Amino acid sequence: MASSIYNSRETELKAFDETKTGVKGLIDSGITQVPRIFIDPQIDPQQALISSVNAQFEFPLLDLEGVGDDPMKRKAIVDAIREASKTWGFFQVINHGIPEAVLEDMIDGVRHFFGQDDEERKKWYTREMKKSRVAYNSNFDLYTAPSANWRDTVFCKMAPNLPQPEELPAVCSDIMIEYTKQVMKLGRSLFQLLSEALGLKADHLVDMKCADGVALLMHYYPECPQPELTLGASKHADSDFLTVLLPDQVRGLQVLYQNQWVDVPFVPGALVVNIGDLLQLVTNDRFVSAEHRVLVNSSSSRVSVACFFRNATTRSTQLYMPIEELVSEDKPARYRATTLEEYITHVHSKGLDGTSALPQFRV
Repeated sequence: MASSIYNSRETELKAFDETKTGVKGLIDSGITQVPRIFIDPQIDPQQALISSVNAQFEFPLLDLEGVGDDPMKRKAIVDAIREASKTWGFFQVINHGIPEAVLEDMIDGVRHFFGQDDEERKKWYTREMKKSRVAYNSNFDLYTAPSANWRDTVFCKMAPNLPQPEELPAVCSDIMIEYTKQVMKLGRSLFQLLSEALGLKADHLVDMKCADGVALLMHYYPECPQPELTLGASKHADSDFLTVLLPDQVRGLQVLYQNQWVDVPFVPGALVVNIGDLLQLVTNDRFVSAEHRVLVNSSSSRVSVACFFRNATTRSTQLYMPIEELVSEDKPARYRATTLEEYITHVHSKGLDGTSALPQFRV
């Protein structure tokens, strides 16, 4: 019996994948019920509906104004980043130096891509993530995760070698390049602040090549007829050093903090920053890679743009392990050495199954 259910699920996944139009294609077709492959049996239907912001928690908000030229201000920001990275694993930044017009154009660029007709989008559809600079699909882990997420994504390798505009979708190529340039500048600054927060020299994490590679992910979460049955992104932590996220105004992102799901509030002009698994690993658990998820709703679609900072190439032989200065007799190394390729392969093989990837690498 179990075998026939599995085969039936495989058939449904393949049929969905072969449309090459993703979840947006389902909505455009006029469906009124969530297909079985998207139903997550672990969801509590009450918890999956977007609530008001949890009033008892104050989500960390950092003002970066003056961080480069006011030593007192810089120290206060370093202290705040240290606290947020140790406890929440998440924070928001304002006055980060990226013009508001660039943020708005980037959000518009995502909507323009997903607003194209099916045939235009299909040109970019692929599951060959390693071979393609740009990969548009629905659920990178479609065939491995316990349930599919209500989300379509365009994945682009943007750095260290910026693509030529003709390598990217024409409706958003220019803004993708401009936004990446701006985020890379911000990323270097954040890694310097994080290094100082660890008691290291400012360039320590930059010298480890944490800021060299950037993958840009444009997420599209269509409106959902039964939002209590599925998720835009299942509970997970990010498989990188640091993520810089640009959300639109539609709420949905939640962080697991003190065993409670806390809504990330929308702050105009703010970017959401979170620690990734690889940064938790190299900091020997000083900083935490917090689990988070995305809820969907029945009234509006939602878009976001995530920039993943990690080594420039997954094929690099560089080993990542706890930083020597953060290991002592009292605090021995908690992780073994790993390459980025080994780590990413493990993440992709298990998919977003609600569990952390880090235990696989613990000593």
